[in-house]
Amino acid sequence: MGRMTDAPDTSQSAGRETPDWEKRFRAPRVGLPEWAEDAPDRCLFVSNTTGTYELYAWDRVTGERRQATDRPNGTTDGTLSPDGEWLWWFSDTDGDEFGVWLRQPFAGGPDEPATPGLEPSYPAGLAIGRDGTAVVGRSTDETGTTVHVVRPGAAPVEIYRHRESAGVGDLSRDGTLIALEHTEHGDAMHAAVRVVDPTGATVAELDDTKGGTEELGLEVLGFAPVPGDTRLLVGHQRRGRWEPMLWDVADGSERDLAVDLPGDVAAEWYPDASALLVEHAFEARSELWRYDLATAELTRVETPRGSVSGATARPDGTVEYLWSSAAEPSSVRSTTGRTVLEAPGPRAPGSLPVEDAWVEGPGGRIHALVQRPATGEGPFPTVFEIHGGPTWHDSDAFAAGPAAWLDHGFAVVRVNYRGSTGYGREWTDALKHRVGLIELEDVSAVRAWAVESGLADPARLVLSGGSWGGYLTLLGLGTRPDDWAVGLAAVPVADYVTAYEDEMEALKALDRTLFGGTPEEVPDRFAASSPLTYVDEVKAPVYIAAGVNDPRCPIRQIDRYVDRLAARGAEHEVYRYDAGHGSLVVEERIKQVGLEIAFALRHLPA
Repeated sequence: MGRMTDAPDTSQSAGRETPDWEKRFRAPRVGLPEWAEDAPDRCLFVSNTTGTYELYAWDRVTGERRQATDRPNGTTDGTLSPDGEWLWWFSDTDGDEFGVWLRQPFAGGPDEPATPGLEPSYPAGLAIGRDGTAVVGRSTDETGTTVHVVRPGAAPVEIYRHRESAGVGDLSRDGTLIALEHTEHGDAMHAAVRVVDPTGATVAELDDTKGGTEELGLEVLGFAPVPGDTRLLVGHQRRGRWEPMLWDVADGSERDLAVDLPGDVAAEWYPDASALLVEHAFEARSELWRYDLATAELTRVETPRGSVSGATARPDGTVEYLWSSAAEPSSVRSTTGRTVLEAPGPRAPGSLPVEDAWVEGPGGRIHALVQRPATGEGPFPTVFEIHGGPTWHDSDAFAAGPAAWLDHGFAVVRVNYRGSTGYGREWTDALKHRVGLIELEDVSAVRAWAVESGLADPARLVLSGGSWGGYLTLLGLGTRPDDWAVGLAAVPVADYVTAYEDEMEALKALDRTLFGGTPEEVPDRFAASSPLTYVDEVKAPVYIAAGVNDPRCPIRQIDRYVDRLAARGAEHEVYRYDAGHGSLVVEERIKQVGLEIAFALRHLPA
């Protein structure tokens, strides 16, 4: 039977002691502060202190912190002008990701249009110059991608337009060069880089795809932070993984960087351009290094074992970074040994560490992260929590969602299936054309291992995920209906053809790359990968959460899937909420997790 659900009362006024799993969501937290390039004591960070994720200005000299945005569904997309005088933020409507840039004085004051003359759009990159000039990337369903130069007091000037996806990468320190990432060749997973002047005239071009014939991508990491320096830090995949190089756009020369570390490597400049801060991601954990450009010496920046979710080198040479592990909540730390920034209020309760499992699969060894409940002997009821993306990966980082399941006696398994990042280019690119089915082969291999090893009870297995993970959940319930006892899908793709019709333009481009064409051009591929194709095979009770303003996994295609479940009386529940692709409101997130846990406990055998 199908029904609409009301959430259990999870508020702190419900007359009960708040459980740890809710405390983890409610605990105040802060993100890594961004600092203004020419005023490094002026910072911007994201925090959930009020119960909703919003932007905050922080003056490190006076210690003052000021909440800069206050909207019902939260705000996280913002930046500072180089002089630290202005705080820019992106204003959409209830999470629909379609809107305009606004700005306000750093010290406080009314918001004003930051790019007057530009109509609302999806954002496609932003760079702000020292003279107040802004380079604004925009994406719309009607025009594709456009880039405008907006000078103070002048009308916006369009310098770039293309139907395929593109975006603003960076603006040189002197404002004379603009780096763009583009996919004019039609492969949305592997961008090329073009450098133009402020009129849009091409200065230099780097295209490792060779016109779309090779699957090698590039990524803009930033111009050298020195006036007149024409070196651009670029990420490339020429050796089968992401790693950085230097490209001098004036003479076309390239400098290969000898970063001899396994796994993916990214980098950013130290403020004086003497070195690079290297972030090394390998097998679901990350660490930091300093690469001296004069000597090519690589020096470890000490961080604890776990995951670095962001890092920045300060003008004094110290490094600040956001760190966590599965067992320990996030904190903003410094190489000085001190905590940089703390939110007021109690710290989140810790959770349990992850174990690494390596399972042989049809495409090679699969890495899974496993957490066992604190008490009891297996086999356990087990949640397979499938990550989104698909170009993402689960890591040894703190997450309140998996911790909530552990508190309820479940084991948690997270699978870095083919399509995930962090395991080389071939692993990431493997899902093309058999979209969804490739990933589920790896999930099934890890499922078999979990049952055979005695970890998981085969009668009490939950398949769960959000976004792409929600898509894989619905697809898995239909293609492997006997494997799962319950399915929990948040903001999923449920009907791929209808999703393609309604989704934002950048995702249409990605889908054309993944499938090798549009639904009209390759209908069989879309049908084979669409959960709607297999909806009548679903046996497990299904819970679906959907944002009514979601531009990524739009509501109409979810409704079509739910209608098919309802037509045959399949057990399901649907929860709709007034936001986009997820919620930035803490109580809403607690409500959704509470509904998922309650649904699973109600439908799993004892």
